[in-house]
Amino acid sequence: MLDAIMHVMEQAFDPTYGEAWNRRQVADALMLANTHCVVVAADSISLLLQPTDAAGFALLRKAADEEELLLLAVSPKHRRKGVGSRLLEQAMADARARGSAHMFLEMRDSNPAEFLYRAFGFEQIGRRPGYYRGAIDGPIDAVTFARRL
Repeated sequence: MLDAIMHVMEQAFDPTYGEAWNRRQVADALMLANTHCVVVAADSISLLLQPTDAAGFALLRKAADEEELLLLAVSPKHRRKGVGSRLLEQAMADARARGSAHMFLEMRDSNPAEFLYRAFGFEQIGRRPGYYRGAIDGPIDAVTFARRL
């Protein structure tokens, strides 16, 4: 699973913003009992036989009755094909099955994925000025979203 996540991560995150996690960060997160992952192939029927079959992934962390969507990424060649929607639907369904009542996420301001989150009922609840300090063009704000499950 780690190889599939990293395959997508390396393609999906623009290094301009400094958002991608490295292999060690992902591996450490996956070792925690409260971290969950969804990995999908380009079509929902295919099994992931090789890491290169992965089209996208979602990484979540559960605490009490809440889930935080830590990362959601779709390989650029699979964008605008419903992969992100499938990932988010599955992540939310899994979170509900684990007894979570709310889901939160944080993303950089002006992230184009905002339309997807808003379409799924997420609403902005906060902002962290200058949170993304690794961005090439200076610090970028993080925007916090939430929705009831």
